[in-house]
Amino acid sequence: MVQEAGMSSETDEIVTTNIQLHKKIRYLEFEKRNIEREYLRLERELKTLRSEMRKMHEAPLVSSTLVEKLDGDKAVVRCHNGEFVVEISEYLDRPSLTPGSRVALNSRNYSIVEVLPTSKDPLVLGMELFEKPEVSYEDIGGLDQQIQELREIVELALTNVDLFKKVGVDPPKGVLLYGPPGTGKTLAAKAVARQTNATFIRIVGSELVKKYIGEGARMVREIFDFARERQPCIIFIDELDAIGARRIDSGTSSDREVQRTLMQLLSEIDGFDPCGNIKVVGATNRPDILDPALLRSGRFDRLIEFQLPDKESRLRILNIHTRNMSLTSVDLSRIATETDGASGADLKNICTEAGMLAIRERRSYVTEDDFMAALSKVLGSSLTSQKEPSTVYV
Repeated sequence: MVQEAGMSSETDEIVTTNIQLHKKIRYLEFEKRNIEREYLRLERELKTLRSEMRKMHEAPLVSSTLVEKLDGDKAVVRCHNGEFVVEISEYLDRPSLTPGSRVALNSRNYSIVEVLPTSKDPLVLGMELFEKPEVSYEDIGGLDQQIQELREIVELALTNVDLFKKVGVDPPKGVLLYGPPGTGKTLAAKAVARQTNATFIRIVGSELVKKYIGEGARMVREIFDFARERQPCIIFIDELDAIGARRIDSGTSSDREVQRTLMQLLSEIDGFDPCGNIKVVGATNRPDILDPALLRSGRFDRLIEFQLPDKESRLRILNIHTRNMSLTSVDLSRIATETDGASGADLKNICTEAGMLAIRERRSYVTEDDFMAALSKVLGSSLTSQKEPSTVYV
């Protein structure tokens, strides 16, 4: 009995020791996995640090412009200290090398080692409307003739170039929209861009007026380069008179800088194919002060006048802006009669203000009294200003 009890005690000790050893083995395996993970992390970090150290010891690359590709593995490049005939790296993709592209040179032997992306001013990149304009022809009232002309000049030239080639005429390169403010010039340009599925680049003329010499001309050049990359494209220059005013002999240095920007614009318009996929649309409220060089044949050679809407056009505009409004006993024909001399923008403001008056009184509908109150508020100053001598549009 004593012997059996001893054997049982030894067996219990062996089992206990075995359990403890298994636990220790599992703990050591867990520690081993943690150490392996830490080793891999440190190895990746060491590789990254070595790569950074290698880059720090490497010679910097020199940015330059490719002038011409020569036979074999040679090319002519232009950089800050002149033009050079250099070698092209054997690891570089040859088709990506085109004259005018930016390349990186090894600073030791000046061989081409990399093709750089085209440099663009952030302001130029921000001028592109990435989303298609939401304005359609149905959203514009009273401009049937103007839209028809614009479609013939811009839309037809972008979507049916073969027709012009068969007839044997070149479509106009540019079209100028002129007229009082708020008459729908920008809306019409956006509607055409939507219909043609073209990239729409909107520029305000004052954005091209820069402080430093050559900055405005550089931006114009980059805008047209950017448009060539985004074909088909419509370049819409709003407030064209900011840079397109008639040139004079005397003037300040700022006037001369504006004239340099204008000359660059004229050069860029002359530089592309009239049957190409780029069209330039300008808009201005003051066509009488524009430089004659802008309006000659081959540049802005088609002029489309946007006049203040008549009664019938005002009624169509009101119908467009009120189609989603809850109206009660509103005679839009009367509103159209009372708004003589108002622009399309004024009519939109009247509809918005009438809706705000209804919201102010916690109503879910708009009455004719709201429209009459909005009319007095919006057109009070507008109609007064129209009594002054108006600008003569040519």
